[in-house]
Amino acid sequence: MSKTSPNALITRYFYQRSLRMRVVLSQLPLTITVLLIVGLSAAFQPEVLRDPLFQIGLWGQGIVLFACLLIPWGRLPYPSFLVIPYLDFIAVGFSRQGSATTLSGLGLLALFPVFWLAASGLARRCAVIGGTLATLLMVWVPIFLAPGPITTQQLSRPVVLPLMMLAFAITVAVITTSMDAQRVELEAKDAELRSALEASHDRERLLDDVVNTVSVGLVAVDADGHDVLLNRKQRTFHGLAAPDGNADPAEAELLIFAADGSTPLAPQDRPVFRAVQGESFSQQLIWVGQNGGARALSATARPRRDINGGFAGSVVAFYDVTELVSALATKDDFVSNISHELRTPLTSILGYLGLALDDPSVLTKEVVQYLQVAERNADRLLSLVTDLLSTASRTMEIKPRLTNLSDIIEDSLDSAGPPAAENGVTLLNDGRQPLMAMLDVGRIGQVLDNLISNAIKYSPDGGTVTVRARTVDGSAVCEVQDTGIGMDSDEQAGAFSRFFRAGGARSRAIPGVGLGLLISKTIVENHGGRMHLQSERDVGTTIGFTIPLHGPGSAVGPDPAAELTPLAVLPG
Repeated sequence: MSKTSPNALITRYFYQRSLRMRVVLSQLPLTITVLLIVGLSAAFQPEVLRDPLFQIGLWGQGIVLFACLLIPWGRLPYPSFLVIPYLDFIAVGFSRQGSATTLSGLGLLALFPVFWLAASGLARRCAVIGGTLATLLMVWVPIFLAPGPITTQQLSRPVVLPLMMLAFAITVAVITTSMDAQRVELEAKDAELRSALEASHDRERLLDDVVNTVSVGLVAVDADGHDVLLNRKQRTFHGLAAPDGNADPAEAELLIFAADGSTPLAPQDRPVFRAVQGESFSQQLIWVGQNGGARALSATARPRRDINGGFAGSVVAFYDVTELVSALATKDDFVSNISHELRTPLTSILGYLGLALDDPSVLTKEVVQYLQVAERNADRLLSLVTDLLSTASRTMEIKPRLTNLSDIIEDSLDSAGPPAAENGVTLLNDGRQPLMAMLDVGRIGQVLDNLISNAIKYSPDGGTVTVRARTVDGSAVCEVQDTGIGMDSDEQAGAFSRFFRAGGARSRAIPGVGLGLLISKTIVENHGGRMHLQSERDVGTTIGFTIPLHGPGSAVGPDPAAELTPLAVLPG
C-alpha cells in the first residue's frame, strides 16, 4: 500500500477544489468550534445562550457561513473573499462580549480569522497588521461604548490578546512564506522532472523506432546475461534458431552452427555467451537454423561500461550475410573450375614446347628464341593458375618436419638480395638464432618469399626490411617489417582477400596480381597458425605469422572475417 504525502492530500482536497469550496473549507473550522461551544454551553451554562450579544455573535457566524456558500467568489475580484475573516472578527467580538462573565477566553476564537489572513499569502504585512488591529478593535470597542470614563487600565488589560494575535500572525506569515517558497521550488523541480521524463520517454521511443527499423539484429545483455533489449530483426533470427516445437528455447538449445554451416557451435563459443564474458570481437561467422531456412550471420560485440568503468553488459549486432557468403562460395567455385580448365591446355602447351626445344639444332635461332619466350610465359601462366587453385580450395598438402626456421629465413633473404639492391632496400636478419619447429620447408619458404618480396616492392624509394623470429607461448612468431608506403585501415581490412591491390601499389604501378598474401594465409592456417598485420600510411608495415612449434594439431579453417569484406576491392 503506497503512502500519500500531506502535500498531496492538501493539493487534492483543497487546492484542486473551486474557489467557493475553498472559502467554505477555510470558514468551516471556526463554525465547527462555535457549534461545540454552543453545545457545551447548553449543557453546562445555558444562561449564556440567552445573552443577546452572544446570540448576535451566533447569528453572525451563521450569516458568514451562508455568505461563503452562496456568493460566487470565482466571479468576483480574487482577494474579495478576505472580507470573510474580517466579518468573523465582528461575530467573535459579539460572542466574546456576550459571554464575558460566564465563558473566559472566547476571544481566542480570533485565532481562526488571524490564521486565515496571515496564511492567505496575499499582502502578508497588511494581513498581519489588519488581523492585529481587528483584534484590538474587538477588545477596545466595548470599552469605548461602555458608559463612564475610559481609563488606561481598562485599555491595557485586554491588550494581551491583540499582542498574542500579532505574534501568532507573524509566525503563521513566516511559516507560510517559507512553505510557499518551498512549494514554488518543488513545483519548479516537478516541472523540470516531468520535462526530463517526457524527454526521456521521447528518446526511448526514438531509440525503439530506430533499433526496430534497422536491418541488423541487435541484442543488449546485462552483466548477468539477461536480455535488456531485443529488436524486431533479432527476434526473427532467434525464431530461425529455435528448434521445432520449442517457442522459447534457452541459449544452449538454439540451432547455431559454425562457419561451415553444419558443425554445432559449442555454447561457450556462441556470440552472446562470449559477449556476456566481456569479450569484444568482430565478424564472427555463424549459421542459424536448418535446411532451407538457415541464414549466415556475422556477429560483432562490444562491452558496455558503467559510470565507474566496470562491466555492465554487452551489445551484440548480427548482420545477415547469407547472400554474401553464397556469392563468395560461388566465386570460389568459379575460380576453381576455370583454373582446372586452364591448367589442362597449359600443361599440354608446355609439353609440346618442351619437345620442340629438346632439339634446337633443327630450328633456327630466332624460332628457338620465340619458343623460349612462349615457354616462359606459359610457365608464368601455369604458376598463376596453380596459385588460383590453392586459394580457391583453401586446402593444400602440408608435410611438416622438424626444421630450423632461421635457415628458411636466411634462404629467403638470399633470394631477395637482387631485387632489394635494385630498389635500394637494406635487408636485415634479426632471426639468426636457432628456432626449431614442425614446418613444411617449401610452403613456409613460399610464405617468407611472398612477405619479403612485398616488403621490397612496397618500399620503392629505398628503406629497410627487417625479418624477426622468436618463440612466444609455445609458438614460433616470424615478422617482416618494412619502412615503405604502408596501408590505411580500409586497405588493411582487405589485405588478405583475393586480387587485393593497395591504392599506393596501383598508383605507383607496382607489379602483382594480389594473391600472395591470401596464399600465405592459407599456408599458415594449414599449419594451425594465424597471420597478423599492422600498418600505417607513409610509415611502413609489419606482417607476420604465428605457428605452433609442434605442428598443427588440426587444420585451422579460414578466417571468415577476411572473406566478409573483399567485394569492395574486387575488380568490377
